[in-house]
Amino acid sequence: MKLGMIGLGKMGGNMATRLRRHGHEVVGFDHDPEQRDVGSLEELVAALEGEPRRIVWVMVPAGGPTEDTLAALQGLLSPGDIVIDGGNSNFKASIAHGEELGGAELAFVDAGVSGGVWGLDEGYCIMAGGEADVIDHLRPIFDALVTDDGFAHVGPIGAGHFTKMVHNGVEYGMMQSFAEGYELLQATDLAIDIPAALEVWRHGSVVRSWLLDLFAEAVAKDPKLDTVRGWAQDSGEGRWTVEQAVDLAVPAPAITAALFARFSSRQDDAPAMKAIAIMRNAFGGHEVRS
Repeated sequence: MKLGMIGLGKMGGNMATRLRRHGHEVVGFDHDPEQRDVGSLEELVAALEGEPRRIVWVMVPAGGPTEDTLAALQGLLSPGDIVIDGGNSNFKASIAHGEELGGAELAFVDAGVSGGVWGLDEGYCIMAGGEADVIDHLRPIFDALVTDDGFAHVGPIGAGHFTKMVHNGVEYGMMQSFAEGYELLQATDLAIDIPAALEVWRHGSVVRSWLLDLFAEAVAKDPKLDTVRGWAQDSGEGRWTVEQAVDLAVPAPAITAALFARFSSRQDDAPAMKAIAIMRNAFGGHEVRS
């Protein structure tokens, strides 16, 4: 199949390469002249002329860049053409995008994509929302991108990005658990060989996972993680997951705690910890360190 790919960064660029490896023809556009095949969205759409249904996959940051790109495509594509948003858009925005594009008789699919930089060779995991007939039309593209059993049509428009949002929330909790376990192993005076401990967890343990594989590899190279600072950004998806847990009255203490732990990582001298220290001193005379 032939399609356009807008956004050729770490994810979009690798996805385009993987699609080409599987025999698909990809016309790529990016703001970086060295990465793109065409110089504008107009040229990209024109290059797809003659296809039964033009397909354009958007892999740009959520929010303004996605909004602007979809608005531009709406004015360039024809009824029956298909737009896929593979970025980390908010599912509510995706529902709105589906309605807007549907008004122009364009089909829309929201595709949550996981796999990171490893997806190029290992294959991606894709969670798609959209109409069944549109998904069926796109299956050769999805099949080329994913690992074995790595694709699911999870529901209507919005369901793909909702599922990816929850996926990322779960990822927050898993990473936080491994991080806390690592700190506990470091804190004890038993002189534990931490790289060996993490390595053995990878074999036969119930906590074995790809995240653990990556973490164990990093710790093997730098056991005390001296080369990195204890600071972690949060994506919009972690916040959106917690917001939905509140809205839907679903208890999500692990994911919520993991999100707030990232906030505390950005404070060299956390005000909350100062408050706790002073309260402990006030009621129990516990030591306060200056």
